[in-house]
Amino acid sequence: MTFPSSEPLPKDNKSVARDSITDDTSQLNRCASAPGVIDDVVQVIDHKAERRLCRRFDMRLLPVLALMYLFNALDKGNLSNAETAGMSDDLHFKPGQYNLLLSIFFVPYVIFAPPFAMLGKRFSPARVLPILMFSFGSFTLLSSATKNFGGMFALRWFLGMSEAAFFPLVIYYLTTFYRRGELARRLAIFYAASNIANAFAGLIAFGVFQIKNSPIPNWRYLFILEGSVTVLFSCFAFWYLPRSAATASFLSPEEKLLAHHRIQVDSSAIVNEPFRLRSALGIFSHPSTYAFLAIEICLGVPLQGVSLFMPQIIQRLGYTTVKTNLYTVAPNVSGAVMLLVLAFASDATRLRAPFIILGFLLTFIGFMIYAAITDVEQQIHVAYFATFMMTWGTSAPSVLLSTWYNNNIADENKRVLLTSIGVPLANLMGLVASNVFQEKDKPKYLPALVTVAAFGGVGAVLSGLLGLYMMIDNKRRDRREGVKMRAQDVPTERLRDGPGADGFRWFL
Repeated sequence: MTFPSSEPLPKDNKSVARDSITDDTSQLNRCASAPGVIDDVVQVIDHKAERRLCRRFDMRLLPVLALMYLFNALDKGNLSNAETAGMSDDLHFKPGQYNLLLSIFFVPYVIFAPPFAMLGKRFSPARVLPILMFSFGSFTLLSSATKNFGGMFALRWFLGMSEAAFFPLVIYYLTTFYRRGELARRLAIFYAASNIANAFAGLIAFGVFQIKNSPIPNWRYLFILEGSVTVLFSCFAFWYLPRSAATASFLSPEEKLLAHHRIQVDSSAIVNEPFRLRSALGIFSHPSTYAFLAIEICLGVPLQGVSLFMPQIIQRLGYTTVKTNLYTVAPNVSGAVMLLVLAFASDATRLRAPFIILGFLLTFIGFMIYAAITDVEQQIHVAYFATFMMTWGTSAPSVLLSTWYNNNIADENKRVLLTSIGVPLANLMGLVASNVFQEKDKPKYLPALVTVAAFGGVGAVLSGLLGLYMMIDNKRRDRREGVKMRAQDVPTERLRDGPGADGFRWFL
């Protein structure tokens, strides 16, 4: 295996030297972009070395990021567990105030995601992510001390503010380490922590609600336990995460240069490009942007409906408070498994759209089955199985959709801006989910179930239409240019201008 040196090589130089290598990003960029170098490096890359490098990233980055997201999901979703233990009664909520608590979270979540994501691009996600984690852990911890609706309302606002850019920044962070065809399964492993968190939340609640004769309500222990652990882990993450592959202390100089080259040819047009707002805003000149955002909206309602109301959905089956939280575990674990299956299949086939469509259809079917059941006691097993399908259909599209549009954007500035808008937009649909699940519709929540199913069905249609358009456009470009190419055949350094660039192909 050979590598380019840290200085630009002449155009006619067909050898790739192994000279002294610097960690400085600008030097790496000059080397990788030197005339005649990229094509030669593509020919001599050692694929075994690439696999070893990916395994090092997997072992060093994914476990920590997955745990960070697990705590993120726990701190966001523990309100529903607390509600099953009588939080509304203890804080003397008036009718509708619990739904208002769920809703207010998403307002700052959307407002602050783009500016915080831009800060993350500017100062590195490795520094901004742990700071955000410390913040939402602190607000969760403070929630244990609230005395009334006003206090909880304010803390939910700040919680939404501090969690706003977390997921978009993790996605962007991973795109600086992995090729496009490697991203879905890594994001799936990361995102599976959300499903595990929902299951783990049920187990924690099951354990905490066993406490007898406590001087404080049991639901407060949820906030104390989860908030404390989150704060402590954020301090470790701040020290542990590398700012970039170029500064990762666990990589050798040759591995750093290999890591840079991989991203240069199959992720970013310019690696570690400085943030420029004008460049980022160019993403809105692409019509596909609006299609992706529309699909995010359709995804958000079932995603948030399952995340926020799974305990209430299962409560219809007639279990006690303790058992209701326990029975949320299996559906969420199965959702994590299905997420991994679909994401690995997506990476193996280098296809995103078909698996996103499948996820939406599973959501649609699961909610419609549950809505169609009239006698739960007679069909309790079918009803419980439907809750499994709900989690199967919401997990995979959330990861694959983000991967899909990140795969089609080579400009790092545009990528981080679209992700910081698309992901919060999906979460904003929690406003819809939290307001269609009305207390007056208990225990079946029929209007909510039908509404969520409808969003899933529309999402499947939009995803299919966008995938069909991309396939047709790729064939049109093949005919026009007289060559048959796939997205993975085009180095991303040539794709900075998006669909307007010569040789552009959609990553389906």
